[in-house]
Amino acid sequence: MDCLFCKIIEGVIPSDKVYEDEHVYGFKDINPTAPTHLLFIPKVHMKNLTESEGKEEALLHLFKAIRSYVREEGLDEEGYRLVINAGKLGQQTVDHLHVHLITGRQLTWPAG
Repeated sequence: MDCLFCKIIEGVIPSDKVYEDEHVYGFKDINPTAPTHLLFIPKVHMKNLTESEGKEEALLHLFKAIRSYVREEGLDEEGYRLVINAGKLGQQTVDHLHVHLITGRQLTWPAG
């Protein structure tokens, strides 16, 4: 499989890791839009949320990991945004489900 995020999980491509457990990998976005801009990805490959059927357990682990990280880092006190892009119109650039965790500045809405 020629998936950028799978290669990051495998350690083939370096990343600035902030979180890892047996199901989820979290790292800093290389093009941050805020002081804190992280990506959390399931270790099992799935293109997007629509193609996650049969992988619901991985989704549960993904959101539990994000919750744990947010609590540990105290990010819930000031607030944060979670973003999942899907497909061309959603501007998904890597075909591996990932959640952006963005915070550290006042965010605006709509987001683009």
